[in-house]
Amino acid sequence: MKTKVIYTPLNSSIPSSNMKVLGVIPSRFGSTRFPGKPLIDILGKTMIQRVYEQVSKSKILDQIVVATDDKRIFDHVIDFGGKVILTSKDHETGTDRCNEVASKMTGFDVIINIQGDEPLIDAKQIDRLALCFEKDDCHIATLVKQISDESILHDSSKVKVVKTSNDRALYFSRQAIPFQQLENETWSDQHRYWQHIGIYGYRASVLVSIANLPMSSLEKAESLEQLRWLENGFDIYLAETEHDSISVDIPEDLSRVEAIIRNANN
Repeated sequence: MKTKVIYTPLNSSIPSSNMKVLGVIPSRFGSTRFPGKPLIDILGKTMIQRVYEQVSKSKILDQIVVATDDKRIFDHVIDFGGKVILTSKDHETGTDRCNEVASKMTGFDVIINIQGDEPLIDAKQIDRLALCFEKDDCHIATLVKQISDESILHDSSKVKVVKTSNDRALYFSRQAIPFQQLENETWSDQHRYWQHIGIYGYRASVLVSIANLPMSSLEKAESLEQLRWLENGFDIYLAETEHDSISVDIPEDLSRVEAIIRNANN
């Protein structure tokens, strides 16, 4: 898609790489809480177009494709000049949809699974994640951000992660973990808590393996598919980001996104 330029984070020295990286944006029309949201208008552009344009700012992705099971989304992506592939309607997760795309678009070493409902996604997050795969033993990776707001810590819609000293995931939960037994104390003053930023990277060969795993009991309990991978012994690399993700889950989220876009354009 473009000449590859390796993005180098501040205070880092990253060698160039020959790995080929595919960015996949799964996009479903039939969202339970917000049906049709990929095609919702956000100040003159649809959400899926805004996501695609933000992702296109990546300096590492070799190609970007929208993966959808809906002909309306498919046609719209074609209309604005994006690349799109029609996938099965039977997929339960974005990972499953990415796996189908990877089976049809071969030759990529790493697949980045990018949320289709984050119209303000920062391309530096994508590049930060992709750089994890410079390490040969990195098979799955995702992003985390330190929690400084106590309300996020106790919000079950915000996923938290506990990590090891060498930045591997120990566990993901909708609860604040670890639990603090001290009374009348601010939890984040006692421990560094981490919020999960829901973008994933997989080596292509590993993606096939995890997509074929049966749903696990931990996954069912928390409704978090990454627990299936941990429960089956797969390591998940964690890379820190300072950028938060703002997803459009319900119609009320649109006003916040629109306000940010207006402010950026002024």
